[in-house]
Amino acid sequence: MRNLELPGRSPVMSTNGMAATSSPLATQTAIDVLKAGGNAMDASIAACAVQCVVEPNSTGIGGDCFALYAPQGSTDVVAFNGSGRAPAAATLEKLTELGVTELEQTSPHAVIVPGAVDAWCRLNADHGRLPLAELLQPAIDLARNGYPVTQRLYSDFCHLKNHIKSNANLSEIFLQDGDVPAFGSLHRNPRLASALEMIAKEGRDGFYSGELAQEMVDTLQELGGLHTLQDFADVEGTYEKSITTEFRGHIVHECPPQGQGMIALLMLNMMRDVPVDPDLLSADRIHMELETCRRGYAARGKYLADPAQVKVAVAELLSQKYADQLRDDIDPNQARHPEEALNLPPHSDTVYISVVDKDRNICSFINTVFDGFGSAITTPKSGIVFTNRGQGFVLEEGHPNCIAPHKRPLHTIIPGMLEKDGKIVMSFGVMGGHYQAMGHLQFLTRVFDYGLDVQAAQDAPRFMVDPFTGEVEIEGAVAESVVEELRNRGHEIARAVRPIGGSQAVAINWDNGVLTGGSDPRKDGCAIGY
Repeated sequence: MRNLELPGRSPVMSTNGMAATSSPLATQTAIDVLKAGGNAMDASIAACAVQCVVEPNSTGIGGDCFALYAPQGSTDVVAFNGSGRAPAAATLEKLTELGVTELEQTSPHAVIVPGAVDAWCRLNADHGRLPLAELLQPAIDLARNGYPVTQRLYSDFCHLKNHIKSNANLSEIFLQDGDVPAFGSLHRNPRLASALEMIAKEGRDGFYSGELAQEMVDTLQELGGLHTLQDFADVEGTYEKSITTEFRGHIVHECPPQGQGMIALLMLNMMRDVPVDPDLLSADRIHMELETCRRGYAARGKYLADPAQVKVAVAELLSQKYADQLRDDIDPNQARHPEEALNLPPHSDTVYISVVDKDRNICSFINTVFDGFGSAITTPKSGIVFTNRGQGFVLEEGHPNCIAPHKRPLHTIIPGMLEKDGKIVMSFGVMGGHYQAMGHLQFLTRVFDYGLDVQAAQDAPRFMVDPFTGEVEIEGAVAESVVEELRNRGHEIARAVRPIGGSQAVAINWDNGVLTGGSDPRKDGCAIGY
């Protein structure tokens, strides 16, 4: 129980259904869909479409999607990879010929072919109850008639102002007289409304062929992109088997590579036998989590790639032997890079949605354009903003994650689920780009090791190691004395200038039928039950 005299929010409880998103409008849309007879998958898709309108910096139809779905709480979890691929012409040789030495955020070569709409259509057809056209209507209405600019959205717009200015089409939609929409103002996006209407009318073909596809290809090719109409026609998401590990008497489910869910599981394995420090925010505890993060993400950079094109040693990476090897490499008094400990033993900005319906279908759903407003590249007529997910590739011959035709890049977005006693008992996820694997570790350890409820676990302060620079980002609620002790142990620390990530979760009590939901206070969203 939280101290009810202090600011904060209690977890939300209900019995019929529950939805948690980072936007109140999206959460309410999900509840409306459930009440209208839709299931958890329908509600997730409808909520996500709304978020493409009301959180346009975080997600969009020009991005990617992953989902975990548990029909009636079954542990036979459906995993779907709706991430896009590089164009067929995207070879290392071709990019070298074009003089491309780096995949920059605003480059068309950082744009993979969007997979989100294909995922929505496929998941709705296979697991939904209501027609997709009906599910898209709330988003269409908000795009055409306007949505209020909320506090977090305004903050994000201000933060991304220069990035918005980098593209004329994006600026026309989101800037007026050179400035972002004011906090509390009403913003409209009729271009996106028209694009969503076309998808509602024509389904998948309305996006991947015809007028919209031609506009997207023309926009990218005018900037030097290698994308073709055939690349769009070829988009097809894949059903996959979730990967798992045991943690504190539960089975944790994640999507398999090329997403970083495998790294979340690896880090949980590393923390499995670590004694629980009584103080969640002690220097000892934070040091151990940071050094676990350092090793997990270093392994990610070395081994994680598209298993359709490169062998990814999932079993070896998730073995307790490898986790112990990495954990034993940690010096409790000194931060350091793992170096050779990474070698495998011989035999190797986003929105997240959680929905549970009255029949206990459970959906863990995530959609993204990667960085804020993705690549910033935007189509002129339909206002489709493209992802910059291609930055997950490297331009290094022989590297597992080197760019190649039809290859999927390293992906950060990872929906999660928890299983216990033959049932799924929680749907959860964390937003925040590279933070997400670390976020899964922190959320679950706060629930299981410190007994926090799903809301309090999301409220707790966050920190992580930047996987590229090694610098530690740490939120302001951590005491300065602790930060100084961490510096003394060799951590290069910078206080977070913006909140780290976001998250949602819904837990299911199968004994009494109660659903408990929470939504991250770092965003504008909420959990709603009925």
